[in-house]
Amino acid sequence: MSTAKYMIGVDIGTTSTKAVLFEENGKIVAQGGAEYPLHTPVPSIAEQDPDQLFRAVVDSVRQTMDKSSVAPEDILFVSFSSAMHSMLVVDKEGKPITQCMTWADNRSAAYSRQLQKEKKGHEIYMRTGTPIHPMSPLTKIMWITHDRKEIANAAYKYISIKEYIFLKLFGEYVADHSMASATGLMNLKELDWDQEALETAGITRDHLSTLVPTTHVMHGLHATYATEMGLIESTPFVLGASDGVLSNLGVNAIEPGVVAVTIGTSGAIRTVTDKPVTDPKGRFFCYALTEDKWVVGGPVNNGGIIFRWIRDEFAASEVETAKRLGLSAYDVLTRIAEKVHPGADGLLFHPYLSGERAPLWNPDARGSFFGLALHHKKEHMIRAALEGVLFNLYTVMLAVEEQIGVPKKIHATGGFARSELWRQMMADIFDQTVVVPESIESSCLGAAVLGLYALKRIDSLDEVSKMIGTTYEHKPYKEHVAIYRELLPIYIRISRKFEEDYEDIADFQQKMLDKYTPIDKKDSDDL
Repeated sequence: MSTAKYMIGVDIGTTSTKAVLFEENGKIVAQGGAEYPLHTPVPSIAEQDPDQLFRAVVDSVRQTMDKSSVAPEDILFVSFSSAMHSMLVVDKEGKPITQCMTWADNRSAAYSRQLQKEKKGHEIYMRTGTPIHPMSPLTKIMWITHDRKEIANAAYKYISIKEYIFLKLFGEYVADHSMASATGLMNLKELDWDQEALETAGITRDHLSTLVPTTHVMHGLHATYATEMGLIESTPFVLGASDGVLSNLGVNAIEPGVVAVTIGTSGAIRTVTDKPVTDPKGRFFCYALTEDKWVVGGPVNNGGIIFRWIRDEFAASEVETAKRLGLSAYDVLTRIAEKVHPGADGLLFHPYLSGERAPLWNPDARGSFFGLALHHKKEHMIRAALEGVLFNLYTVMLAVEEQIGVPKKIHATGGFARSELWRQMMADIFDQTVVVPESIESSCLGAAVLGLYALKRIDSLDEVSKMIGTTYEHKPYKEHVAIYRELLPIYIRISRKFEEDYEDIADFQQKMLDKYTPIDKKDSDDL
């Protein structure tokens, strides 16, 4: 058996890649990272240069090696996490003929709406676990095969960014079950490409990679890239899984009844089951972790980005105050919000500023304050916005509860978890104990633990519990819970009533954007 005692977890994110070098017991030794731009020339486009992301992976791994004194031969393996729903097209030589379309790209919105209205669309969701939405590679490919025929005609493979990186490193087209389960193209029960989904997309299985488990180990690293990363060619690479399911693993939320809630720029709520579970109402996803562990839940577009919007648009004076005091502007805003009673004195905020995924799955959804009265001030709007993000996540949890039962504990992570107010708000709104695990890079740690399991260094993924501690624990205040229980039904009813108007207002907004901020349409539509 190898005497190596170190492992590297890599997380390929939407705007940056991180690599963390761990000891085998989970202790962090060194970290590296690289950022890259997200190109958004118009609201419907959100894409990236795949070669920039590949360089970010290579550079991030190299940084971890350079910052440590660990010898290359002492690396047990490198294991991967990746953001879901990315899609790019390559030719027969493996060269990209498109940019990488991210989860936030909405160019396939028309095909998403069309498929949502068809019985076939719901049946595909029930088999594949990926809600019908523009984020889905299924609808992205539909858009290309219908509206970009010159690209479709030249297409050899439709792949995710992780598949592209492994193609460069090993020269093979492989897709792990976790990433594939987020495409809308893989049958969850058969662990194979779904024939009706392929036909709907307008492709055949030859256009997609070979499916393998998340524990699949790759050997034969390209010599050039091994040298660039500071590794040896025989270093095993574990294909790994998606960032969402590995974040659950990395915060030890893999037991029944334990829920992980993450709020960064966007947010997500997820829990683990022992078999695939989909929702007859189509409100949540189901993605693979391993063959016997599945993650159900929902992502929301609007998490910390709402707090940033409040800061940038309403809080110029608070930002200046924070600078003078040497504090974070977010800390100042949180202190202001703390002065307001739970429920913001009857002011509700629906946080759909960038459309919404779960639970609406509606890219046209738009935000709103409801109940605004003369007695409301800026601090009420701040508190209502923070509560609105959590109300929205709670509605996702309600959908999950219908299928798997009420959770017993919440593990909370992400930038918001630094705020005591938000942590307590979550405990009160969810009426659950909220624990903040001591895990800085949960997806990287999750990838590393999955790698240990893949190489049979551990017998169970439960070993992650020995690698993390707890930094905070909050229990709900019953008087606050009562207030939120009164407001939540109102919040949900309003959202449902507005739903039929979202598309109209979104169309009007787009007309105004086109009229007053003209841009060369041909350039904006180019992939």
